[in-house]
Amino acid sequence: MGPGTGGASHGPTVGDLASPRLVASDLDGTLLRTDGSLSGRTATAWSAAAAAGIETVLVTARPPRWLHGLEGVVGPRGTAICGNGAFVYEVASRRVLETHCFERGVIDELVADLRRAVPSVTFAAERASGPFVADDYPDPHRDRGAQRAVHGSWRTIGEEPVGKLLALAPGVPLEDFLATVEDVLGDRGHLHFSGAHGLAEINAPGVTKAAGLERWAARLGIEASQVWAFGDMPNDLPMLAWAGVGWAVANGHREVRLAADRECPPNDDDGVAQVLEALLDGQP
Repeated sequence: MGPGTGGASHGPTVGDLASPRLVASDLDGTLLRTDGSLSGRTATAWSAAAAAGIETVLVTARPPRWLHGLEGVVGPRGTAICGNGAFVYEVASRRVLETHCFERGVIDELVADLRRAVPSVTFAAERASGPFVADDYPDPHRDRGAQRAVHGSWRTIGEEPVGKLLALAPGVPLEDFLATVEDVLGDRGHLHFSGAHGLAEINAPGVTKAAGLERWAARLGIEASQVWAFGDMPNDLPMLAWAGVGWAVANGHREVRLAADRECPPNDDDGVAQVLEALLDGQP
């Protein structure tokens, strides 16, 4: 991604860009509308890009089970990069094809150190088999998706590797909490913020949306310069920086809009769809 334009490009101007071989998009706040719905316009444009021979892939902080119901927009390959890069998931068959997880000893150390630093902290974890939720974790999505959460104390989580650790500290100001988490993590993990209220999302070192997308593109023989990526929140920044053209939706976080190469209309105005329509309209 080139130097940030600060959103200088206010519409989906694409005529000066080389057509991509791969388009990648975040889901919440980007491809989906604010109410979490997928508009007909966006579904049509996303499918049309794939039909035109452009590879498409979703790259999301969501856990695998939260892709169910989006089969129609996952793309012809039927897979998505989930959990900020922790999982590659085949949606129709509901199979996790690839995991990038913490070593068990490291995750136990992190939990213990975070508890010492923030006594009110509580945890949940995303694993290939589904979520684990500590008994004191306020889980508003307790029954969401086909995989019901396993509940218990952290010591009962078992040996299955953790792809993403979720941490909440009710009553602690978010900025203070995230700063403390980042300080405690050091080089033992990667802190992401996707906009979920009060939530610190922690992945193993090197596990980011960018790393997952890079592996995906490499398997297809596609270079970074041939990729367009769309996002709205700080956890999208590595992916937008890696891609040849990083697009921020106009409703996105200020940091993302400043860093992106291009800006498109907001998610509620089907900004990604508008870009894809302009791209396809300009193809011979």
